[in-house]
Amino acid sequence: MYIYCVNLEDLSHTIEKAIEQVRYIRESQQEHSQLESIRNDLAIAGEIQQTILPRLFPPFPELAEYVDIYASMTPARDVGGDFYDFFRIDDENIGLVIADVSGKGVPAALFMAVSRTLLRATALRGVPSSECLTYANKLLCKESLDSMFVTVFYGIYNYKTGIMDYTNAGHNPPYILRQNHHIETLPLTPNFIVGVFDDISFENGMLKLETGDTLLMYTDGVTEAFNEEREQFSENRLQNALKTLPENPQTKDVVTEILRQVKNFSGNYPQSDDITLLSLQRTE
Repeated sequence: MYIYCVNLEDLSHTIEKAIEQVRYIRESQQEHSQLESIRNDLAIAGEIQQTILPRLFPPFPELAEYVDIYASMTPARDVGGDFYDFFRIDDENIGLVIADVSGKGVPAALFMAVSRTLLRATALRGVPSSECLTYANKLLCKESLDSMFVTVFYGIYNYKTGIMDYTNAGHNPPYILRQNHHIETLPLTPNFIVGVFDDISFENGMLKLETGDTLLMYTDGVTEAFNEEREQFSENRLQNALKTLPENPQTKDVVTEILRQVKNFSGNYPQSDDITLLSLQRTE
């Protein structure tokens, strides 16, 4: 006859560990479910954000003889802070916006939506570009959270004359691809970013596109894209990419070729910032 002696203290510790493991597994499952729910919500938010950007090209078929427009926004995360926009203001003018909100993720995406709404609503009043940004800046300063700001390039393009009234508020200066394949950088206007100081005014500039000329607007996600050697794509590479374009390229060809070269340059290095391009060409 064998007599087994059970150490009650050891048994108690064993049961407590088992209970802790069960609790840990349950909490991990709950956290996993919550994480999946957040991922799903972010994916839906990203889809919604993409739908508020103009996605139909050409956007103004009735103006095909005057103007060609194409744009693309590739977020670095599920949701982004970059945005572009274009819209008819009146019978002769089109408004074009490209902007980059500071920060990343959900806060940037929310501020992006607010910025786009205020800029479009103000622009549709038909005021000059500098007046539009001055007024929108006052409104955005009231809505800005955690010192968020936005760089903006806003242009009012008269598709009959080829003249654009533009205001650049701290954004990357666009390029002009002339019909003779000459590349120009649009001169900077002495303006501050939007959403920081509500008592400033903005100054505008003027440019003229001749038939066949193309204006390329972009965000710093293009020039600051990294490769595996931690090199940036840079302004020089962007200019060289523009020089490789064929003569008289369509706006879609310009945007897709730049995106292709940025992707080839970056390789497997993860995208760290939103990449946005907007191109306009005077066709007549």
